[in-house]
Amino acid sequence: MFRHQGKSRTLKHNLRIATVLSFVAGIVNVTGFLSFKELTTNVTGHFALFINDVANFEFWKGTIYFLYIFSFLFGSFLSSFLIEKLKENKQHHIFLLPTILECIILIAIGVTSNFVLITYPNLIVCLLLFAMGLQNSFVTKISNAVVRTTHLTGLFTDLGIDISQLFFPKSHPQRDKLKSNIKLRIYIILFFFAGGILGGLLYSRFNFKLNTLIFGALILVASLVYDDLRFKFIKIRRSYIQNNRNRNDKTLIN
Repeated sequence: MFRHQGKSRTLKHNLRIATVLSFVAGIVNVTGFLSFKELTTNVTGHFALFINDVANFEFWKGTIYFLYIFSFLFGSFLSSFLIEKLKENKQHHIFLLPTILECIILIAIGVTSNFVLITYPNLIVCLLLFAMGLQNSFVTKISNAVVRTTHLTGLFTDLGIDISQLFFPKSHPQRDKLKSNIKLRIYIILFFFAGGILGGLLYSRFNFKLNTLIFGALILVASLVYDDLRFKFIKIRRSYIQNNRNRNDKTLIN
């Protein structure tokens, strides 16, 4: 899920990472909005408000929206920078560091909210946008821009385009690829929606408040552990099969 890159990635790999990360993004989005009445997984709305304040010559008021946008941008930059640096040094787990950094941010916000009165909510919003910038960047890189998980505008646009192309088989003969793209986009939308519902329930119904973010981080940690254990299991199984083949070959030779 986190290891395969480029041509080695399949629809199954993209579906796995898309469902996990879109689910977490849904949790973060709802938690951030219920806590601070601000969107914390994308910057489209913040950009519109920033332009509005600038147009009205309220530059100081618009500064906070600029910081929101910059936080998401910096998260995206840092994630990509870390991945490229690790790749340059020929490290294997190049996507591990940005994911762990995102987990630390979500857990830190949740834990801190239990002991400290939040007097600077804009700082928390910036941190959440930074975390979502991290996530959107590494999932974009790992999937070669096939998967985006933190906002739905582009997804609904692409889904509408893909569905329309189904009606023109002559112009778009690659039906399997088209259906795979549609399936992937629907999964992302559904799991973002499911994450939002769960986040809303945990936040309001069960009164978890910002601790809801910890649950999102635990999902990320569980997915990393699962991916690592699965990789080790596959490696051991391949080694076992290879050893058996070598033994059989030696037996035939003798």
